[in-house]
Order: sequence, then C-alpha cells, then structure tokens
Amino acid sequence: MSIGRINRTKGIALAAITSTAVAAGVIFIQGAADADPKPTLAEAKKQIAALQHQAEEAGESANDLRGQITASSARVKALQAGIAKQQAQVDAVKRQIGSLAVAGYQTSGISTTAQLLLSSNPDQFLSQASTAQAFAGQQNSALRRYQVAQGKLTDLQASEQTELAALQAVQAKQDAFKNQLQGKLDAAQKVLDKLSDAERKRIEEENAKEAEEARKQRPTRDGDRTGDDKNLPNVPASGRAKIAVNAALAQLGDSYVWGASGPNSFDCSGLTMYAWGKAGVSLSHSSKAQASEGRRVSKSDLMPGDLVFFFSPISHVGIYLGNGRIVHAPRPGKSVEIAPLDENPYNTAVRPG
Repeated sequence: MSIGRINRTKGIALAAITSTAVAAGVIFIQGAADADPKPTLAEAKKQIAALQHQAEEAGESANDLRGQITASSARVKALQAGIAKQQAQVDAVKRQIGSLAVAGYQTSGISTTAQLLLSSNPDQFLSQASTAQAFAGQQNSALRRYQVAQGKLTDLQASEQTELAALQAVQAKQDAFKNQLQGKLDAAQKVLDKLSDAERKRIEEENAKEAEEARKQRPTRDGDRTGDDKNLPNVPASGRAKIAVNAALAQLGDSYVWGASGPNSFDCSGLTMYAWGKAGVSLSHSSKAQASEGRRVSKSDLMPGDLVFFFSPISHVGIYLGNGRIVHAPRPGKSVEIAPLDENPYNTAVRPG
C-alpha cells in the first residue's frame, strides 16, 4: 500500500473519530443543559411557593367566571322552559287546525247549490251555510295564531342557541384557567421531586406543624371563645363581623383546596364566602367579585371582619382581625392561618353587610 493511500486512510479514520467525539460532546452538553441542577432546600421552597401562588391566581381567575356561568346557565334554563311552553301552544293550535280541516273536509264534497236542492229543509240549510262561513273564519284565525306561535318558538330557539354558545365559551375559558392551575401545581411537584427523601419529609413535617399550630388557635366550632386560652387571638369584633371572624378562625388549620368553600377545606374566597355566609351575608366565590360586594374602606380605617384584598389585579382575599393581622387560606399546599396584613401586596378592602 502506498504512503499516500495510508495517509488518506488515516485521515478518514481521524475524521470519523473526531466527528464521533464532537457528536458525543454535543450530546453530553445537551444532556447537561437538559438536566436542571438540583436546587437547595431554600431555593426549592421559594420556587414551590411562587408556583403555588401562580396556581392560586389561576384558580381565582377561574372562580371569577363562576358568576357568569351561573347566570348564563340560568338564562339557558329559562329559555328551555319557555321553549317547552311555547311548543305546547304551537302543538295545541296545530291540533285545532287539524280538527277544523277534518270538519271542513266532511262538508266539502257537494256543491252548495246541490246541497240546497237536496235539502229537505232549505231554511235550516241556509242557517248551516252561515255557520260554515263562520267556520272558515275560525280556520283563518287559527292559521294566524299558528304563525305567531311558531314565530315566537323560532325566536326562543335562536336565543337558546346563542346563550348556549356564550355559556360554552365561558366554560372553555374557565377550563383553560383550571388547566393553568394544574400546570403550576405539576411544576411545583417537579421541583419537590428533585429534592431528597429527607428534604421532602422535612417540608411535609413543617407544613404539618404549621397546620397543627393553627388548629390550636381555633375557638370552638360553634364560635364560642373560651377566654382562658392564650393561643386564641383577641379580636374586638361585634355583630355580624364577630360571627364572620369566629367562623373563619374556627377553620384554622384546614387545608387549601381550589374551589372549596367548606366545611373542612377552602380556597381564599371560599373561606371568606363561608365565614360571612355564617353571618347571613351572601358573597360570590371570587376575590375579584367580593371586592365590589361591600362598602369600600381605607387601610387606616380597617375593622375586624373587613375583607382585605391583595395583588394587582386582585387574586387573593382574607379577613382582617385587627392589630395588623388577617385570617386567610394562603395558597395550595398550605392551611388556613393567621398572617400579617402586609405579608402580601395590599390592594383594597371592603366592609360586607
């Protein structure tokens, strides 16, 4: 074999080796890029809290559509009831027209002149002929009623289809927020999965300890205050506000679950709706909607029982306790707790009832 041929062979082999090495390097670099570094426990907690808050935001956006869905569903139900009633009227007129048509057919086979000649009682026949003219008028009147009734039915059916389309659009929008919520929770779980078993256990134990400490601050479930338990917060509320505050405090330690409004789990607006519901005040299951369901009060004039809203746009709500504290259902993964008023960015407040 010539030296030139050997060199060419070596060159091909070297190129192949180099190409393989480069490809392996690319794969290695890509693999390193794809493998996110394991976060520290503190970093993981921060990431999880942020993702859970984003899940709560999506959940409250989904809650905000509840009112639209409820109202639209009620309109669809009313239209369907109207359609059923109108259909019954159309069917009744149709039956009347059918009866008139049969009666008219039975006397239409012989001409009026022939019937007069063959009649044994001409006076009676002429009287019947006059009645026949009135009969024909009844047919025309029935036909007009049918046209009007059928027109109303068609209009109602068109309105139903329009309302159904609107309802389906809002439901689809709510489903998108629900999917977003679940996506954030899944992302939080992936962060949690990167931790060691010992680190995950530590987070679970910390959450369980927080929930247990919150439960120790509860008044009795019927809202009575023992007065001798130093763990119970002293809230100077009165009237319906006192009932609402005690109802919320009675849920301390209950888990946050999106869409829940009691009796053993809540989201933020579900808790405030539940608590004020115990005081006889009806609120929407939406923090954004609740911000319009009371008299606006300034931060400096807050009183126990007031609803306090956070973030912009509004995505969280709690109940003011006084002394710069609130009771609220914070976010997924947490429990109903007492927290500082300024723990989250303050937006506004209202006084229900």
